[in-house]
Amino acid sequence: MAGISDLKWSSDFVSQTPGDNTEENFPRQVLNACWSHAIPSIVPNPKMIVWSKEMAKILKIDKIETDLLSGNNLCTGMAPYAQCYGGHQFGSWAGQLGDGRAITLGEINSEFGKLELQLKGSGTTPYSRFADGKSVLRSSIREFLCSEAMHHLGVPTTRALSLCTTGEMITRDVLYDGNPSAEEGAIVCRVAPSFIRFGSFQIHAFRGDIDSLRSLVNYTIKTHFSHINSSGDQLLIDWLKEVVESTASMIIHWMRVGFVHGVMNTDNMSIHGLTIDYGPYGWIENYDSHWTPNITDISTARYRFGQQSNIAGWNLARLLESISPLFNNTDELHNLMLHYDEYFSKEYENMWCKKLGILEYDAKLIEDLIQLFHENEVDMTIFFRKLAIINQSNFSSISESFYSGKLSQDWINWLTQYLEYIIPKREKIMNSINPKYVLRNWMVQLAIEKAENKDYSLLNELFEVIKLPYDEQFDFESKWYQKRPDWAKNKVGCSMLSCSS
Repeated sequence: MAGISDLKWSSDFVSQTPGDNTEENFPRQVLNACWSHAIPSIVPNPKMIVWSKEMAKILKIDKIETDLLSGNNLCTGMAPYAQCYGGHQFGSWAGQLGDGRAITLGEINSEFGKLELQLKGSGTTPYSRFADGKSVLRSSIREFLCSEAMHHLGVPTTRALSLCTTGEMITRDVLYDGNPSAEEGAIVCRVAPSFIRFGSFQIHAFRGDIDSLRSLVNYTIKTHFSHINSSGDQLLIDWLKEVVESTASMIIHWMRVGFVHGVMNTDNMSIHGLTIDYGPYGWIENYDSHWTPNITDISTARYRFGQQSNIAGWNLARLLESISPLFNNTDELHNLMLHYDEYFSKEYENMWCKKLGILEYDAKLIEDLIQLFHENEVDMTIFFRKLAIINQSNFSSISESFYSGKLSQDWINWLTQYLEYIIPKREKIMNSINPKYVLRNWMVQLAIEKAENKDYSLLNELFEVIKLPYDEQFDFESKWYQKRPDWAKNKVGCSMLSCSS
């Protein structure tokens, strides 16, 4: 049997980018460096509670080594570090942020390319500021399940290998309302080609540290975009064009399945176009373009469901600004933003055609549908599964996706018009893009509450359900294929989430 201790570890990021000369672990401003040394904290009693066999298969391991996956031990080749980055948070520059509760163990080479393994919740780093660098079981379950759920939905994402409890209690104020409580600690091992973010480049540009900026850009392109063969300004343009397109594609996938990230700060945007940093996320229950799961964002709803494409564009503009000092001529950067708009619009139209099972995009048909959604409080996930089998004789079945009310004449008119657009055998096409099961917050909350009492049965059950989100899974249908229960509408962890969620 092979474990992660048997993998061939490398430390290319550490060896090929400038690092922090200070090895002491205390909060500070880290200058002229892309990373700092950081050793995971020792935890008293780590226990593995869930493990992704799918991710383990990619890594070609089949042995669980809890001491390594909790940070209590390191193996030959690991060179643990925390990354330095900055970012715009809720539209304002926040300065240095960095890996405040995540420590990368190192990199391994797989058949899918270079993969970085990182422990989230493993203790303080130079970027922890006034925090303890730890994670609680509640937020770790949300991260683990959502990482894997998004992957099986076909959404670009970081992955999760394992989740273990630490045997220690950690104090958290869930809603930042002055009511802290002790919760069980936990650590997630997450996996990605890298955890380089838009903010990784921003911090150096804002500081005028062009040497570190250039070093990070060169490393990123050479290591993760080596297929690009151009040079000079064209190399940067070709690289950034890929970032623009992968970011747009990621947002399209979010919109397709009804996912809301909740905190699209520039430090939470992956350079690979992956969904990263699962905090106050959520799937919209009733289709609401204005919904945000983040209580910190309630007043402005900056990161609401329908705004995500605009925010991604804004974040990309900040990335381009950060890379601009490396250009001889920046004229092409404006064209990249135009390309984002054009690329997103085209893919958005294609997405709606597939969701509806129609051949050509019709803006009015879709605008009318969204208007009806907002007027009737309709469960998005259930609606599209019902729509796939609707015909002239069973219009009434669509009302099973309604939270209240009956099928109005406006709905009958829309459905009648819709049937004029559909393509043959649309059910198979629609059901391959519209999931039957998504990781609704109330489902996760049920699993969390049981897990906090040492009962991991729902956690494991949900983990199985999310692996086949497009399948019927009749054994789980009555339990998990349903609208949001009334008790969950205003419950903490279901409708109200914070950045500590």
